[in-house]
Amino acid sequence: MKKYTAKTFDIPELKGISAKNIEEHLKLYEGYVKHTNLILEKIAELGGSEENAYAVAEMQRRFGFEFDGMRNHEYYFSSLEGGSKPIDESNNLHKAITEEWGSFDSWLNRFKTLAKTRGIGWAILYFDKKEGKLLNSWVDEQHLGHLTGLSPILALDMWEHSFVSDYQPSGRGQYIEDFFENLNWNVIKDNFEKAQ
Repeated sequence: MKKYTAKTFDIPELKGISAKNIEEHLKLYEGYVKHTNLILEKIAELGGSEENAYAVAEMQRRFGFEFDGMRNHEYYFSSLEGGSKPIDESNNLHKAITEEWGSFDSWLNRFKTLAKTRGIGWAILYFDKKEGKLLNSWVDEQHLGHLTGLSPILALDMWEHSFVSDYQPSGRGQYIEDFFENLNWNVIKDNFEKAQ
């Protein structure tokens, strides 16, 4: 069985988010990759026998958590690669955001508010290819609430591990601001173009 491998990311020094935090966060990501592989191995080992049905069902439930944890973090870390790059107002992503929300700033304010949702999870900007529409959504934990058939364009990790060592629990808002200061919008634009 082909295994998933952890990706490497070229993340420069960031505003507000320490290299130590990124280092620890990447270890957590590598754990999601490891456990995705372990669960797939265990499911294959248990096979399709009826006597293992409950065990396999529970492993499948856990698989969604681990797999989405792996993928969400890949979107997150890749968006920080290459240094901060502002969005180009002439590109198709900026135009699509403006069409959907009236202005880029209107979308940004809504997304930042979404990111402040109480609890652990992710603020995600998706593209719905079927309707040609962008949507913001909150995903609980790693996997509860993902929008079926839609492609993530931008993923902001709002689990405490992503910010608490640098910002403390009360610093969620500043972490969100700094995330956008560090964001490489060229990566987000590429995600959008691939999703189309």
